[in-house]
Amino acid sequence: MVLRNRRVAYYYDEDVGSYNYGYDHCMKPFRIRMAHSIITSYGLDKKMSVIRPPRATVQDMTRFHTDDYITYLQRVSPELAEKMPTYNERFLPPLDCPPFDGVYEFCSISAGGSIAGARRINHGESDVVINWAGGLHHAKKGEASGFCYVNDIVLGILELLRYHQRVVYLDIDVHHGDGVEEAFYTTDRVMSVSFHQFGNFFPGTGDIKDVGVERGKYYAVNVPLREGIDDDTYAFVFQRVMRNVMESFRPGAVFMQCGTDSLSGDRLGCFNLSMKGHAACVEFMKSFGVPLFCVGGGGYTIRNVARTWAYETSVLLGEPVEPSLPYNDYYDFYGPEYLLDVPASNMTNMNTREQLEQICSDIYEHLRHVPHAPSVEMHDVPRDWPSDSENDDGSDNEAQANVASKAKRQASGVRRRRAANSRNAGGAAATAAADAAAAADADAAANNSSGSNFSD
Repeated sequence: MVLRNRRVAYYYDEDVGSYNYGYDHCMKPFRIRMAHSIITSYGLDKKMSVIRPPRATVQDMTRFHTDDYITYLQRVSPELAEKMPTYNERFLPPLDCPPFDGVYEFCSISAGGSIAGARRINHGESDVVINWAGGLHHAKKGEASGFCYVNDIVLGILELLRYHQRVVYLDIDVHHGDGVEEAFYTTDRVMSVSFHQFGNFFPGTGDIKDVGVERGKYYAVNVPLREGIDDDTYAFVFQRVMRNVMESFRPGAVFMQCGTDSLSGDRLGCFNLSMKGHAACVEFMKSFGVPLFCVGGGGYTIRNVARTWAYETSVLLGEPVEPSLPYNDYYDFYGPEYLLDVPASNMTNMNTREQLEQICSDIYEHLRHVPHAPSVEMHDVPRDWPSDSENDDGSDNEAQANVASKAKRQASGVRRRRAANSRNAGGAAATAAADAAAAADADAAANNSSGSNFSD
């Protein structure tokens, strides 16, 4: 059943569009400002809570990332990188992840929205949260990767795990969500699901046989696809896999990375999804009635990125919009048709029905090893992470001064729900990572929840 009129929170900081990876770099944060302009031109901002996110602090980021890496991000500049090239290459791949001006501030906006949005879900203030500045899924514990510096997704999921026994991470970017999968590769509290192009394509990971290790075995689900997949074939495999995942795992929340480089005509991707085919995935996940957090990600034909994220905002709101674009700040980008649409092309679909059916069958067999709704040990909900960002002047809507008392008031209700879930769930014990994510000690949680670091 599709739920309408759900409480939707939308995180946006107008500064995010001002950062620049470099003139020749294909990652353009400006696309987020373009999407926001379309959203406001349709009046969608008036139908949801628009919140400027608090900036993530060093303490926030080091719940997953290493101290020395975040310290370097704070200090690095193009000039410093030129003076210390060897040190820079330790943390930042020189071509993909340049040390541009303001890189740390850019990361603090992206990560701040994902952390604050997760808290909003935890406190029952929103059922749907949107942070198009997030979704940087390649970043590793101690280094940048694939245009991604700070993994806002991992930080957001760590926050969700404090209140939710199980979280699904879903990735529809054309690239494999390797950084998030690695972070939770050894835990049974996060099931990562990635639909991606596979075979001689960055980052080269995400084989269907990669299913996790230790307690996380069978909790990593990879759907490797070939070039040219279209709306119908994508929907066929997506709906079958995600229905099985949701029925088997029964998550308390879904964190969905909506990278748009899987659209037709992307500068880097080789899929053939239309805007509506991409958005159909969002609509399908919304239909489960589970708290849903949508973030951005890849997408390098920026006019298509902006149109798609604006359209998916309307889908999450349940508000139909006209196909003709209203006048907005970047109207000339969308000519000559000036439509809210990204059509598919006539490129060849290299995915056969037999291949996709085999993928679905293999994943179904993997999921049969997952205990039905694995339980975790019951515990009190810990107080929220202390953070300097909670007291930022620009985040009135996210004023967290009263969060600790609110969490205390809600704790008894949460414990009752968890007790009921625990009685109905299978007998699987919580992993060390899962226990740490729910512990009151923030430092212990960060170190244990991140799982193994498999980066090179």
